[in-house]
Amino acid sequence: MVAQRLVEAMRDRDADGRWRITVLAEEPRRPYDRVALTSYFSGRDADDLALGDATLWDDPLVSLRRDDKVVAIDRVARTVTTQRGRTEHYDHLVLATGSSAWVPPVEGADLEGVFVYRTVDDVAALRGYVEKLRATKPVVRGAVLGGGLLGLEAAGALRALGAQATVLQVGTHLMSTQIDLGGGEALRRLINGLGVGVRLNAMTTRIRAHRRGGVGRLDLADGGRVDADVVVVAAGVRPRDELARDAGLLIGERGGVVVDDACLTSDPDVSAVGEVACIQDQCIGLVAPGYAMAEVAVDRLLGGAAQFPGADTATKLKLAGVDVASFGDAFGTTPGALEVVWADPVAGVYKKLVLSDDARTLLGGVLVGDASAYASLRPMLGRELPGDPAAYLLPEGGGAPDLELPDDASVCSCNNVSAGAIRGAVTEHGCTDVGAVKACTKAGTSCGSCLPLVKKLVGTELAKQGITVSSALCEHFALSRAQLYDAVRVAGLVSFTEVVARFGTDAAGRGCDICKPAVASILATTAPAHVLEGERAALQDTNDHVMANLQKDGSYSVVPRIPGGEVTPEGLIAIGAVAQDFGLYTKITGGQRIDLFGARIDQLPLIWQRLVDAGFESGHAYGKSLRTVKSCVGSTWCRFGVQDSVALAVLLELRYRGLRSPHKIKLGVSGCARECAEARGKDVGVIATDKGWNLYVGGNGGFTPRHARLLAEDLDTETLIRTIDRFLLYYVRTADRLQRTAPWVDEVEGGLDGVRAVVLEDSLGIAADLDAQMARHVEEYEDEWRATLEDPEKLRRFASFVNAPQTADPSLAYVPERGQARPATADERAAADRGEPVLVAGTTLEVRA
Repeated sequence: MVAQRLVEAMRDRDADGRWRITVLAEEPRRPYDRVALTSYFSGRDADDLALGDATLWDDPLVSLRRDDKVVAIDRVARTVTTQRGRTEHYDHLVLATGSSAWVPPVEGADLEGVFVYRTVDDVAALRGYVEKLRATKPVVRGAVLGGGLLGLEAAGALRALGAQATVLQVGTHLMSTQIDLGGGEALRRLINGLGVGVRLNAMTTRIRAHRRGGVGRLDLADGGRVDADVVVVAAGVRPRDELARDAGLLIGERGGVVVDDACLTSDPDVSAVGEVACIQDQCIGLVAPGYAMAEVAVDRLLGGAAQFPGADTATKLKLAGVDVASFGDAFGTTPGALEVVWADPVAGVYKKLVLSDDARTLLGGVLVGDASAYASLRPMLGRELPGDPAAYLLPEGGGAPDLELPDDASVCSCNNVSAGAIRGAVTEHGCTDVGAVKACTKAGTSCGSCLPLVKKLVGTELAKQGITVSSALCEHFALSRAQLYDAVRVAGLVSFTEVVARFGTDAAGRGCDICKPAVASILATTAPAHVLEGERAALQDTNDHVMANLQKDGSYSVVPRIPGGEVTPEGLIAIGAVAQDFGLYTKITGGQRIDLFGARIDQLPLIWQRLVDAGFESGHAYGKSLRTVKSCVGSTWCRFGVQDSVALAVLLELRYRGLRSPHKIKLGVSGCARECAEARGKDVGVIATDKGWNLYVGGNGGFTPRHARLLAEDLDTETLIRTIDRFLLYYVRTADRLQRTAPWVDEVEGGLDGVRAVVLEDSLGIAADLDAQMARHVEEYEDEWRATLEDPEKLRRFASFVNAPQTADPSLAYVPERGQARPATADERAAADRGEPVLVAGTTLEVRA
C-alpha cells in the first residue's frame, strides 16, 4: 500500500519526468488494500481490493514487476538481484517491504489448519480450508491467537465463513494496545454478541494434532484447552528487514531499518518507508504513517526538505456490527492528564476523552459501541474543545456544540487532507458536492471513515457562501423525490406529461435522464402500467426499454425469475436448451439465478417465449425493483434448520416481484442462525428462530457493503410479511432517487427507531394505506415478458435494424473460452480481420460473428 502511494505521489509531482520508477513486488498482483482484507469473505473478489487507478501502471515512467522478490542488495554497485535472476541498477533505492505475520514459537504451529492473516493468499487459503471442512463437518471450530485489531477481524472472517470462533488473548483485555481496560470490557461484550467467544489471559502453549490429521486442540498455560479445527495466528507482525540486514544497513534494537525524519537510512542512497522503517525509534504498523513517509520520500527525491510529521496512531476497527475507535493519548500517559468517561453497559457503549490538566485541550480518546464522534473529534487533537467536553460523550442530541475545525486540522489522515483543503475545494475549485471534493482532494478515497466529516464540511461551506444545498430532484422539479411521490399520489396523476405540467418547471415538458426514470418509478407504484405502455416507454432507463441488461459489446443478458433459488430439473433443462440453441454464455449469479449472456435484441422475444412456455417469467434484473430473495435450504432438508426458509423466500419473491423502488432491493431468508443465505447483507433479511422470524433491514452489498440491523424479533409469518410490506412501501415513498435502504434508514426521520415506529406502531397513521397499496400491487402484478409477447405493437421495438428486422448485428463477435462464448476484444477482432489466429489462455481460437 505504501509503495503504491509513493509511486502515485511521484507521478503526481514529477512533472518533468526526472525519475523512472521500477517496482519489484513479491506478490503476483498489483498493490491492494490490506486494511479491507476481511471484505474478501463477504463475496468480494481479490481484484476488487486493488488500490488507486489501474492506469498508474501504464505510465511509461513506471514499471511494475510482479511475482519477482528481491533477494539481495549490492550497495557498492547500487544494484538489486531478484529471485528470477534479474539485476536492476538504481540511483536511489526505497525499501517498502512491510512486515510479516509473527508466529509465536508454539509446538504444532506448523500443523495443517494453522494460518496467518496477512495477504490475499493467506485469507484465500483460510477460506478454502474452512469450506473444505464444512463439507464434511456439521460444525467447524475456529480459534484466533491474538485479540488485537487483526485478531478480531480474523474472528469476524471465521464467522462469515460459517465457522465458530474463539479469540484467545494473552493480556487482560481486547485491543490492549489501542484501548483501556474499560473499553476492552465493553468491546468483549460486543464481540460476544456477534457469537464470538473470548478468553482473556489465555496463553497457548501447544497446538495438538487431531488423530485424523490437522489441528485438533490448543493447550493453555493455565491448564485449560480449546478444541479447534482451524487456527488463525494474529499475534502481531515483524518488520521484513532481512534484506537491509544482509546489506549492512543500520537496524533498530527491536528490528526495522533505522531512518531519520527524511526517511533516509544509514546509506544516503537508500530510503525506507512503511512498516519496515524504524522511525523515531519505532516501527509503526498503520497505513496512515506509512503514507506520510511515502510523501516525505518523494518530496526529498524531488529536492524538497519535508520531514516526517510524527505518527497518527488513530485506529478504527473495521468489523461489521462493532464500532471501536482510538486516537491520541488513549491511555492518559501525559503528565496531569484528566479523563472524562461515559459508559452505558446495557447499550454496550464506553466513551473516554483524555484532556489536559485544565480540562480544555483534547489529548486523546477511546470510543467503543458508538464511534460516531470519531471523525469530528480526531482532527481536534491538541486543540481546545468549545464548551463542556463531557457533552461530546453523550448520545447524539445530547447538547455537544458543533466543532469548527481550523484549516490545518487533518480530516483525512490516510491522504493527508486538511479541513482547509476541503474548504478550498469548495471555495476555490467550484466543487459543490462530496463526489467532486473527493476527486479534487482524494479525501475519503482510502478507508472512508472521514466521509461523514467531509460531507458536513462541504455542506457548511456551501451554506456560508449562501449556496443552498438543494434537495430538488433535478432542474425540472424543485421537489425532492419523496415530495414528488406524495404530490403525484395525492393528485392522482398517471402520466409524465401531467406530472411535469402540474409540478414541474420545464415548459417544454421534455424532462431529463434524471427525472424521467424517477417519475416512471413513482408512477409504477402509484399508477401501475406496463413499462412500455404509451409514454411510459420513453421514460425508462436503457435496460427497462428492452427488459434485459445491456452488456459491454451491445448484446443483452436475460435473467428468468427463480423464486428462492428453487427450480425443477425440467426448468433447468429448459433454460439449458435455450442457452444452447441461442449460443448464450451462462452464469450462476450470486442471487441464486441463471444469467444468459450474448442475446441480440431481435432474439429477446424468441428467448422470452421459450422461457415463458417453460413456466418462467421476467426476473426484473434490469429494473430498480426487487431482484431476488435468496434462501438457504431450510428445515426441509437441513438438519440445523428451524423454519422453512425456502417456502418463505418463494412467498416473498412472488409477493414483491415487479415492485419498482428508488434503487434495486434484495431480500434473504436463512433457516437458522448459521445464516447461509447471508440475509444480513440484504435490504431485508429474515433469520429463523425457534419462536418465529427475526427481521433485519438496511443491509446491502455492492460498493459500500452494510450489515442489516435488527428491526423486530420472533415474528410469526403473518406479522413478518405485514411488517416487510410496510417497510418496503415506506422506503419507496420517502427515499431519495437512487438511495439504497442502508443510507435511507440512517437519514429518514428518526432513523431505525423511527422506521420501527412507523411500520410496527403506525406512528404516522399510514399503516392501513401501506397495507392496501401492497395488496393492490400483489393483485395487479403481470409478467412484463408475457405482456410484451401478447402485444404486436410492443414487439416491433425488438429489432436490430428497422429495415431488416432479422439481420444479425455485425458488430457482435465472440471467442470461445472455458467452453463458452465471450465477447472478442478489439485486438482479437483486429487480428481476425487480418486473418491471424487469436490466442486466449494459450489456445488458438477462431473469432465468429
